[in-house]
Amino acid sequence: MPILPSKSRLAHIVFEHDDKASKNFDLAILILILGSLIVVILDSEPSIYRDYHRELLILEWVFTGLFTVEYGLRIWLSKRKWGYIFSFYGLVDLLAIVPTFLSLILAGTQFLVVIRALRLLRVVRILKLGRYMKEAEVLKSALKASKLKIQLFLGTVVTIVLIAGTLMFIVEGPESGYTSIGMSMYWAIVTLTTVGFGDITPLTPLGKFLASVIMLLGYAIIAVPTGIVTSELAIANTKSKKKQGKTCKNCESKGLDLDAAFCKYCGKEI
Repeated sequence: MPILPSKSRLAHIVFEHDDKASKNFDLAILILILGSLIVVILDSEPSIYRDYHRELLILEWVFTGLFTVEYGLRIWLSKRKWGYIFSFYGLVDLLAIVPTFLSLILAGTQFLVVIRALRLLRVVRILKLGRYMKEAEVLKSALKASKLKIQLFLGTVVTIVLIAGTLMFIVEGPESGYTSIGMSMYWAIVTLTTVGFGDITPLTPLGKFLASVIMLLGYAIIAVPTGIVTSELAIANTKSKKKQGKTCKNCESKGLDLDAAFCKYCGKEI
């Protein structure tokens, strides 16, 4: 008769990832997540829904049942139960099972189970991608440093959209589809971002001229945030490399270039 693992052993398998059993558990969860996502995607296809809806529904409830058991298991095994329940992964685990039960009351909500895709973040642990977290910190630092510049940029864009929308409302008017300043601002956003849905278009020569100016301005504006973030990213990357640089054993200076052969402070060989 097989001996069931102890609670501490189960907790190790469920929450850790440093042995074969825990890795297999996480891998099994990932396979279930991918399987459930495939089921939801297939169920949204009309032809497949018509022929295989019952089978797909059964599969979805099987997946939901397994995820519900797993969620309950994690709560039971957690030393800080409320800490897990209100943690990021705890909330994601809960949201992964709620839509299926909610679909019993509100039709269509079962498609919200795509939230389960967030659980794929656990792949970071399984594939040991933690070493890339330093690069993520560099990106985070660059975005934080460029926050004020981006805010100023967005403020400028909003101002341009407001002015352009108002001008088009005055020039074109309701006859051309510009029924309000809000609608004209929508057109300005679509034009400025070079999307161009074409649902509203200027008809007068002056309106076409203004539209041309906004289109050209859009190409210039798109490059601005890219340049800001790229510049800050280069600075953050340089700072990160300095922190990871070599240390001179003679004068104990830190942050030397990684390819340096001699210390730039004392001249001794590194």
